[in-house]
Amino acid sequence: MRRTAWGILLAAISLLPLQAVRADDNRYEPVALTADTQTVYITGIESRQGRTFITGDTIQWYEGEEANKVFREREQDPEMTEAPDGYYIVNDEVDLHTYELAPDADIQMQYYNRTGNWNDADIRWNEKIDAAKFVSLFTPQDQETMEGFPYHLTIKNGKIVKIVQQYVP
Repeated sequence: MRRTAWGILLAAISLLPLQAVRADDNRYEPVALTADTQTVYITGIESRQGRTFITGDTIQWYEGEEANKVFREREQDPEMTEAPDGYYIVNDEVDLHTYELAPDADIQMQYYNRTGNWNDADIRWNEKIDAAKFVSLFTPQDQETMEGFPYHLTIKNGKIVKIVQQYVP
């Protein structure tokens, strides 16, 4: 009996890091997309004359039933009728756009290398970081990983005013 209780306690403790996303909101919420939003894979970040520019390849991001519908239309696989993991990405052609990053942009991350060791990384929903921190995440050793996430960019007057990293299970 005591062994079972310890086993349950240890199992519960081992699951805590998965639950420790944020005490006030520990569940995924889809990003609200507007007419000013573009969803991209970031392909480059460049500094010129004290300003930062981000280049992204525009993609179509689908979630939930919409993802399932587009998945069925495009994949035509009778064995699979739903988008794996509840999302589906369409990126049929390279469609690059470059925008200046506003220095005071609202940047919200879900998952990144905070300590220099990816083994320490965990999910923190919509963690706010500043533009300088965001740019610093695209180091040569982490660039490929960081570019592997979709990002929702809000563009106003030709500048990126908001970036939300899309969580991908």
